[in-house]
Amino acid sequence: MPSRSPTIADNTYNAAHLLVLEGLEAVRKRPGMYIGSTDTRGLMHCLWEIIDNGVDEALAGEAHRVEVTLHADDSVEVHDDGRGIPTDKEPKTGLPGVEVVATKLHAGGKFGGGSYVATGGLHGVGLSVVNALSSRMDIDVDRSPSQQGLSFQRGVPGVFDHEGPRAGFTGQSGLTRKGKRVAKDKTGTLVRFWPDRQIFTKDARVELEGLLGRARQTSFIVPGLELVIRDLRGPDPVEEKFRHDGGIAEFVDFLAHDEPVTDVLRLQGSDTFTETVPMLDAQGHMTPQDVERELHVDIAARWGKGYDTEVKSFVNVIATPKGGTHVSGFEAALTKTFNDAMRATKALKVNDDDVIKDDVLEGLTAVVTVRLAEPQFEGQTKEILGTPAARSVVRKVVAAELKEFLTSTKRHEKAQAKLLMEKVVGASKTRLAARQHKETQRRKSALESSALPAKLADCRANDNDRTELFIVEGDSALGTAKLARNSEFQALLPIRGKILNVQKASVGDMLKNAECASIIQVVGAGSGRTFELEARRYGRIIFMADADSDGAHIRCLLATLFFKYMPELIAEGRVYSAVPPLHRIEISAPKKGQDKYVYTYSDDELQRKLAELKKKNTKWKDPVQRYKGLGEMDASQLAETTMDPRHRTLRRITVDDADAASTVFELLMGSDVAPRKEFIVQGAYEVDVESLDA
Repeated sequence: MPSRSPTIADNTYNAAHLLVLEGLEAVRKRPGMYIGSTDTRGLMHCLWEIIDNGVDEALAGEAHRVEVTLHADDSVEVHDDGRGIPTDKEPKTGLPGVEVVATKLHAGGKFGGGSYVATGGLHGVGLSVVNALSSRMDIDVDRSPSQQGLSFQRGVPGVFDHEGPRAGFTGQSGLTRKGKRVAKDKTGTLVRFWPDRQIFTKDARVELEGLLGRARQTSFIVPGLELVIRDLRGPDPVEEKFRHDGGIAEFVDFLAHDEPVTDVLRLQGSDTFTETVPMLDAQGHMTPQDVERELHVDIAARWGKGYDTEVKSFVNVIATPKGGTHVSGFEAALTKTFNDAMRATKALKVNDDDVIKDDVLEGLTAVVTVRLAEPQFEGQTKEILGTPAARSVVRKVVAAELKEFLTSTKRHEKAQAKLLMEKVVGASKTRLAARQHKETQRRKSALESSALPAKLADCRANDNDRTELFIVEGDSALGTAKLARNSEFQALLPIRGKILNVQKASVGDMLKNAECASIIQVVGAGSGRTFELEARRYGRIIFMADADSDGAHIRCLLATLFFKYMPELIAEGRVYSAVPPLHRIEISAPKKGQDKYVYTYSDDELQRKLAELKKKNTKWKDPVQRYKGLGEMDASQLAETTMDPRHRTLRRITVDDADAASTVFELLMGSDVAPRKEFIVQGAYEVDVESLDA
């Protein structure tokens, strides 16, 4: 065997190979570490770092207005009427305060603890990071006696010879511009920056809709602050103003779209905790010290009749879209407090399972805000709060405040608490029922089919896109329909008369109702939040009721059930109404190729058809048969007119405007009688008495 050469150690890797990035070089080298990305999302983050500085002034009670202007030359300008960035010299560096915060990472008034109690820009890197990633930044500070400012090119202070990012530049430290005189009572800061296209992608731009949404959100979080957004980039300038003195309670009203179960609840409180933080001692050494912090909790919550959950969370003024310790504390307190209160009030029986988080969150719209000094975030993008103590403080405050509401003896609060606990219990029962439904959601074998209602006449096919479920009114029509159907792909489920009006019934009552429960079980996809469209057992659901007022009422009740508990089926266009004929004309002596029976579906169509037959000298037998129900037809007639895909007519039930449809369902089928009575009275004047079939 050939001998192996000994491995030679590579000793050429030494300190000379180490790249030390100083100051803002690190930001330009790895921008993603500071702003998340270099696309539109990262650019929007830069803009909000600047805006948040003005918002922090508002939080401190020093600013009342923040203006944002998007210019046509790709620059963005932010002006606030706060105290203005300090322009005097910082003792350690000898540089003006403006230059320090714009060029030094982790520098600013938010570290010492004397200037701000709670802020959004806590890491001291916001302004300096944006400066490093801008081809040009201008900062003007209004402080008596005159306006002062300086400019930067990619983080380097200096002077531009004219406006715009392409102007000639000379590096120079210190304040380089003095402007107009400033009155003693006027202060503020104006920052204008041009994003560096060497860093950001070509398609990165400030999105107006995203900016407006965030500005509206911030105006709710800081009551009394006015935010003005101007977009001068297009041919038609846009300006929007936001100010909401009602705070987060008004925010919850804005976010919620369903009918309320409770008023907006405010859960407020505060507590202290001890945090160990490194601090500079007199000798300039970093030593760990215990600091007592105060955490303020302010939560607005409101439950509605819907199923969706929307919880927005904030730390100081910073949105935390991915939650954090404050949200986990809020959710834990909700679940435990509801279980304790419902056990105490007997809303949950001894043998009932505890409700879970999803049951409590159903229909909840909430805004969770906490304020504290120097919160810990996971990363500079601040999407998740990491301060461990926030969980216990929020949990303690929410548990105390919510328990007081749920066990209140005040008449109004007691009634709302009872409705809310019934809703949560109903959500729990729906979840448990859905678990059982899942077990039967797929087609069962003959041995297992006993899990489905005995009255279901199932079909043989397994292709869900081809199969049809006819919900048939009455046992008499069922007998005829069984003979008329194609048992390969058409299934039949009879219902007895009019089902429960679920619009004004609780979830529990709906589940107890045999007809509603059997419909949901046979459809096989669950209901409410647990509904899964792909789990359905049939491709089409078809209502088949008599062509009279009772039949119309039954179709309306069925539509209400599907719209409230299985709306995805309607949205996907899988719910239909069969159209049975009203009349049958029997031709006396049909010619070759002419049908013996002619069917019409309305009185107007009958008159037109009779006139057409008379014109052709075709005789028919009098009187014309008028069907009073599906049971009057024989199987061949029912198949030909209503069930055979080759000849039938189906009306697809659609929802073009869900909000409008929900309003109409509530008006016509809800528990509030007065608006429905008014609707009927007004409509009575439009009825043509002559056309009534009485």
